[in-house]
Amino acid sequence: MAEAGRTGVQLRRGLRVAVLLVAAAIGCGLGGTNMLRHWDGYPAPCAQAAVLALLAAVLAGEAALLLRGRSWGRWRWAAVAVVLAASALSYVTLPEGRTSTTVDWVFGAANWAGLVVLLDRPTRAAAGFLAAHEATALLHLLLLDEPSRQALARFATGSVTVIGFPLCVAVGAAVLGRLGAAADAARDELERVRVAEAVAEESHRRRRQRFAELSATTIPLLEGLARRELRPEDPEVQRACAIEAARMRRLFAETDTVADPLLHELRHCADVADRKGVEVELDARGRWPTPPVAVRRDLTEPVLTVLATAASRARVTVVGGSGEVSVSVVADSGEVELPDPALPSVRIETLTNDDTVWMEVRWQPTG
Repeated sequence: MAEAGRTGVQLRRGLRVAVLLVAAAIGCGLGGTNMLRHWDGYPAPCAQAAVLALLAAVLAGEAALLLRGRSWGRWRWAAVAVVLAASALSYVTLPEGRTSTTVDWVFGAANWAGLVVLLDRPTRAAAGFLAAHEATALLHLLLLDEPSRQALARFATGSVTVIGFPLCVAVGAAVLGRLGAAADAARDELERVRVAEAVAEESHRRRRQRFAELSATTIPLLEGLARRELRPEDPEVQRACAIEAARMRRLFAETDTVADPLLHELRHCADVADRKGVEVELDARGRWPTPPVAVRRDLTEPVLTVLATAASRARVTVVGGSGEVSVSVVADSGEVELPDPALPSVRIETLTNDDTVWMEVRWQPTG
């Protein structure tokens, strides 16, 4: 039961309640009435009353477990043993020649009590219990009664309902369990598809937004080159092209599923500088929480700007911990104008010495 899905649990709980009501009606209701009607005919009527009390205790235990939303667990087989022992005690104190009659009230009562305990087990467990219960009655008939043809016919006829109905319920419980598992699997798959569609839609929206942001700087650059208003050999144009290329590489990297998105995007930014002959070293120290996309853009934007202006060498270092993440870069870029972070939680520091620039961008998570 603990491993079943929500639908399976609901179906099985409803069936347990229904079988408990049937067991109480047949065992304590009809069975108790028949016992009281033939009270004077029993050799030991108090033993029959004790049997009824034992079956009622098992049913009461099932009711308590249902209220708590639990199953029998390790007490299951002890409860089955109590039911079988009660059945045996009833037959020991049963008048001769009364097997499978109304005097033999336990014949149609103990079977339901045992089924209540075994309802959430495989069908073979319920079938085994019903066979044991049937064997107890049959042994009494063969050993303690006179097994006349009429008695055997009565026993066989009664066995159809004593075994058939509970066994059908056990099979139905198994079918409901499989249907519940299938329903849970279908619901989980539907939920997974909905989540995947929502994630894809959100990613598409963000990608379109980023492309729109890039178009504000990339399209004028491309148009200027197409109209020959900008010269490809101009260092400023080359620097602008390198920055836009790094931004695009970062945009493409944002959709990748990796263990460390920040390092992954920095590698893509460094790859653009590496392609134009800049020797780039990337070093990472410590462990840090994964920054959100907006924070990663603020952390990488100054870095890609410095890398785009580097002449021959650059070193990028990422240092982080649980309370802070910093990305620093040292490069022979000379004096460079860096964009301001969009988020107040990100700060930039810059030092320039001749043609060497040191820049550090730092993010401190809040909360």
